[in-house]
Amino acid sequence: MKLSVKHMVCNRCVMVVEQILNETGNLKVRRVDLGSIELEDDLSNQALTELRSELKQKGFDLLDDDKSQKVELIKTAIIREIHHQSGRKGSNENFSSFLTRELQLDYSYLNDLFSSIEGKTIGQYITLQKIEKAKELLVYDQMSLAEIADLLEYNSGQYLSAQFKKVTGLTPSKFRDLGQRRTIDRV
Repeated sequence: MKLSVKHMVCNRCVMVVEQILNETGNLKVRRVDLGSIELEDDLSNQALTELRSELKQKGFDLLDDDKSQKVELIKTAIIREIHHQSGRKGSNENFSSFLTRELQLDYSYLNDLFSSIEGKTIGQYITLQKIEKAKELLVYDQMSLAEIADLLEYNSGQYLSAQFKKVTGLTPSKFRDLGQRRTIDRV
């Protein structure tokens, strides 16, 4: 049985969900990954309700409908690439080609679906995630803006700076001085 889980965005989230599954008992877990749980057996309605309740207490949610699951797969793929540099996306591959390949669905369908549920396009979501990653790197203060731009696949530090200011209202250097970030599941 495969379950889709909303708000699993980091390795700590995976650890927390694994802990919940272990404490729930009698569940044979095959795999826990960002956004998903794979169990050996199907769950009864009661067991599923209990698991849903335990997950909600820790800030997660089970996704039931197909559309929400697809949107969560899109988000997970984007977060993996931007925040965890998973390397699934080729260095010269754009996100639309990558998502089409990963989900085996037409990009325009994915973008329409994403927009209808999230209220923003996939491109806008990617930009927001890149800016959050840039914020993280700016706070660490170990990379120049040009290096961050290169890592996030921007054409230049100037373009990243313009996008950064458009999204945050601050220049990267002003942000570096203030150091304010949000968690990536709230983007």
